[in-house]
Amino acid sequence: MAKWKDGIAKLVIPTPFPVGDVNVYAVKGEKLTLVDAGPKTDEAWEALKSQLKELNLTPGDFEQVVLTHHHPDHAGLLDFFPDNLDVFGHPVNQRWLSRTDEFLKFHDEFYIKLFSEFGIPERYASFINKMKKTLRYSCNRTLTGELKEGSQPEGLNEWTVMETPGHAQSHIGLFREKDGVFLGGDHLLAHISPNPILEPPLPGNAERPKPQLQYNESLKKLRQLPISLFYSGHGEDITNVNGLISERLGRQHERAMKVKAWLESESLTVFAVCRRLFPKVYEKELSLTISETVAQLDYLHSIGEIYINKEEEAFLYSASKEVV
Repeated sequence: MAKWKDGIAKLVIPTPFPVGDVNVYAVKGEKLTLVDAGPKTDEAWEALKSQLKELNLTPGDFEQVVLTHHHPDHAGLLDFFPDNLDVFGHPVNQRWLSRTDEFLKFHDEFYIKLFSEFGIPERYASFINKMKKTLRYSCNRTLTGELKEGSQPEGLNEWTVMETPGHAQSHIGLFREKDGVFLGGDHLLAHISPNPILEPPLPGNAERPKPQLQYNESLKKLRQLPISLFYSGHGEDITNVNGLISERLGRQHERAMKVKAWLESESLTVFAVCRRLFPKVYEKELSLTISETVAQLDYLHSIGEIYINKEEEAFLYSASKEVV
């Protein structure tokens, strides 16, 4: 049953995605705020209304929505709300919320080039369209205002925005200093590590983002805060934040070093490494497994453990210059 705790009520919303339910949050302040919304499905809308009723609220009582990031399971349900409802989030959200023809063309061109560089056979090109199909659960909205590092959302004067890119380029969290509560979206989950999802470069940037490196830096940034309670976008609340951060960083390093061992004796493409890392699921979940694979290779390259040969159409990765 939904209930208030220190001005926050968690609402658990079903999604059509493998990750399962998403957590959204009603937050009391100068303005009643919904942090994240859920996916664009009738089932999600009914679940939201039902739990709000337990709080003696309706969706129409919210004066604004704050998005932690743009993914459809967090933003899509906005299409069920009135068009004049204020929506705030990081500026990077907008290209995913409006999805102009220009952006979708750029999206496809980026992944076509990436698939070539990663050595992914042409028969998997259909995954580019499959990635876009999840966007049917998203919304079509325009941000009322932008939230950036250190700002305070209007109507939430106790909360400060922290940019936490990694899982998404648009990702932010909200920190309440007086009691150490953090509304963190998908940046930290109790039982799984969020996927550092590949995205097209931001305007003005020639190179693609390296989300694993961003994610690690964002984790270290959180470690500097006195967080007492972390409200996640999926699953349970987290109290031992620093301990979990150390565990996540440690496990990611271990996985990366496992990949390095494969590259000691031969050069491999991203796709070849992906097949070894995820032999049973890579064909079904290519976009997620490729993102996770590139995450390890980006990390290894950043700490000087591997080399990249970009002379061929498909880049080759190796732990030795001689092998490359």
